[in-house]
Amino acid sequence: MAVIGVRSGAEGKLHRLDLTVASLSIFFPAFNEDAIIERTVRSAVDAARANADDYEIIVVDDGSADSTAEIVARLAQQDPHVKLVRHATNRGYGAALRTGFASATKDLVFFSDADGQFNLGELPGTLELARTSPVVAGYRIKRSDPWVRLFIARTYRLIVWLVFGLRVRDIDCAWKMFQRDVLSRVELESNGAFISSELLIKLKRQGVPLTQVGVHHYPRTTGVSKGATPIVILRTIRDIIRLRLGMPLAPRAPQEAGAAPR
Repeated sequence: MAVIGVRSGAEGKLHRLDLTVASLSIFFPAFNEDAIIERTVRSAVDAARANADDYEIIVVDDGSADSTAEIVARLAQQDPHVKLVRHATNRGYGAALRTGFASATKDLVFFSDADGQFNLGELPGTLELARTSPVVAGYRIKRSDPWVRLFIARTYRLIVWLVFGLRVRDIDCAWKMFQRDVLSRVELESNGAFISSELLIKLKRQGVPLTQVGVHHYPRTTGVSKGATPIVILRTIRDIIRLRLGMPLAPRAPQEAGAAPR
């Protein structure tokens, strides 16, 4: 398992690879992110256009009560590369990721959070690694979160290592890229925050190699964090126990994407 640190250039500056990738899907799960989603999508379009011959930007709106979906729908009307997929109700982070994976159609699939805490100008380093590595998982070089969340994350990482033997620097970092064919090797079940761990654990069991890359992490400037709440933590503990015992994690919704892309 290789660990490679990639330093960004000037903040916000896009760096073009000498050779672009053939096709790239970028998707974001989003829940009540209307204050930041337009900037996030436009940043993704710029990054994808600079580094891929063919690309799509997908936003999975997980039942937002604000205008997140309406903003993305407007952007999709302006740019055919932008796609909106909606859940009629809030089904959870894991369900939103599953919908994103199911909706992606390109050779490489990348996801991140919609809250603007990552600089997509750092994407070229990850794309370069993905040419030879089927999975590239980011780790936050310096995490911009309160100490309580840092403590919870370190404890969780230790538990996952002890229970499943998975050692990664930042298991829940929302900066991951996959060669699309490896995603068909696993069936994801979690509706909640355990989805990232479930995905990497199941890929490890399939013998899929993973490369790690350092990325910068910035403070959230809009909205509120939806992770590390008591209910999220309890559901994650439940999923850890269920996966360890070989039990189903959660029942699937009748239709994974909830509604057709717009």
